[in-house]
Amino acid sequence: MFSHHKNPEGVLHVTVVEARKLHGEDLVGKNDPYVEFWIDSKYKQRTKQLSDTNNPVFNQTFTFPLAQNSRDSKLHFQVYDKDVVGSDKIGDATVDFAEVVSHNRHIDDWFKLSGMTGLRSHGELHLSISFVRQ
Repeated sequence: MFSHHKNPEGVLHVTVVEARKLHGEDLVGKNDPYVEFWIDSKYKQRTKQLSDTNNPVFNQTFTFPLAQNSRDSKLHFQVYDKDVVGSDKIGDATVDFAEVVSHNRHIDDWFKLSGMTGLRSHGELHLSISFVRQ
């Protein structure tokens, strides 16, 4: 389905505040989590990796420039557990930011992370999202 929403030119500010109750991916110990996120999969950003925690506090802010009249309105988040070789996906979430842009609103909320089946929560991600017009 195509959105009729068109963005004004500006910058979307995304703060990955923290996560809680992350689903344990390792047999022993806690996760070494990081968050990867994007609007367009060609331009992904990610937080630092934290060690040995299922309740990481990131407090990192990132920016996404939005071109005037773009129809992008979804942020995609994936939380991973870094392993010695590769990473295991803990869960993901998608946030619609159309209201933030069109009505100058601010999101500061927790979002449930769904796993592969989507049937149960794999933790929650606390995000703060705002938009500044150019």
